[in-house]
Amino acid sequence: MQEADFSNDYRDLDGHLAASELGAGAAEAHGILCAMLCGGEPRAAESWIAELLGDTGPSTHECRHSLQDLAARTQAGIADPDLGFTPLLPADSSSLAERAVGLYDWSRGFLFGLGLAGLDASRFSGPAREACDDFTAITHLDLQDLDDSEANEQALTELTEFVRVAAMLVYEEQTRSQGADQ
Repeated sequence: MQEADFSNDYRDLDGHLAASELGAGAAEAHGILCAMLCGGEPRAAESWIAELLGDTGPSTHECRHSLQDLAARTQAGIADPDLGFTPLLPADSSSLAERAVGLYDWSRGFLFGLGLAGLDASRFSGPAREACDDFTAITHLDLQDLDDSEANEQALTELTEFVRVAAMLVYEEQTRSQGADQ
């Protein structure tokens, strides 16, 4: 499966969420979705949409359909053995600072989503637990004085790739674990 281009999804979701009660941006919301999918609940996407839209959030048919489509494509990507998953982050044309904050928010959302899914990262296997520890470390990065250097660009590229692979690792481990529990 080919990696999806989520740049339009990012802008659309960010716009929809601006009016929601959750207070999360697109990257954080996508991180929440990905972690909820790791929980293996069959209705994870519906629970995610309900969490995002709440009782008074934007509830237009178009918005709900857009979120359902994003959730379905994310599910397919994160489960893809050919590594077709891509975290929903600001476009590459965005500033380094905006992309770094997006990665920070996505990681924070993923950790929050694990809690929503009832998953305790401290009970994961070594590699998945370490990945979640690294997500936590990302949420502690100081992004205030981030300069637009080649070294920071390279570091962000590497962190983004790490997050992509780590999310698939957690998903794979949890779905394998849930299959063994049944």
